Amino acid sequence: MPRPTDPKPQLILLLEDDPGVRRALHLMLRARGFDVHAHESAGLLLADPATATAEFLIADYRLMESNGIDVLQALRATGWQGRAILITGITSPALQAEALAAGFAVVLEKPLRPHDMIHALESA
Repeated sequence: MPRPTDPKPQLILLLEDDPGVRRALHLMLRARGFDVHAHESAGLLLADPATATAEFLIADYRLMESNGIDVLQALRATGWQGRAILITGITSPALQAEALAAGFAVVLEKPLRPHDMIHALESA
């Protein structure tokens, strides 16, 4: 149980349309002390009032109605200045370059290894 003097946990926006992957990431990140708002679609994430105060975005590249790069660009258009991590099952040098140019700190390939995610959050 947090004590009143404990710092407020960092807020992560998680965007993943696969329910199993979303749940696993949500649980892993919460176990590491993060506050996580997990969303299955870009529309739900962008409508979340907590978006403005989030420190991180973890977004899947391939989504049913969009992609993670478009979501980061939409967030940046609202003035969001957090750090972003793209996750994908289909990485390529072209996607890496596009993601980094769009403002992602790192691109992680699925299946994700927990220590890679935590390292990315710490160094993003």
